[in-house]
Amino acid sequence: MKLTNDCYLILMGTKNFTERYYRDERGWVKISARGRKFQMTAEQVLNHLLPALAGIKPNLTVKVEYRGQSGDATTPGARTGSTRARGFCV
Repeated sequence: MKLTNDCYLILMGTKNFTERYYRDERGWVKISARGRKFQMTAEQVLNHLLPALAGIKPNLTVKVEYRGQSGDATTPGARTGSTRARGFCV
């Protein structure tokens, strides 16, 4: 099982919108709720995610999907872990 950064898809949002973050060969990419694509640094990704994980922004949900060897988020048997902004569900 490969556990590098490019094996994960990060979904962050509310019931009305979702932003997607993933790593490709050039770096981190954000897909906005409107479908626009932005290149990001690792620090920018953390700056977006940490307030949600710390509970500063209520009602934000963060979900992480394992994309596996093929890089496909819909790989059968893909494992999904999620967390609410106020705590972790393990």
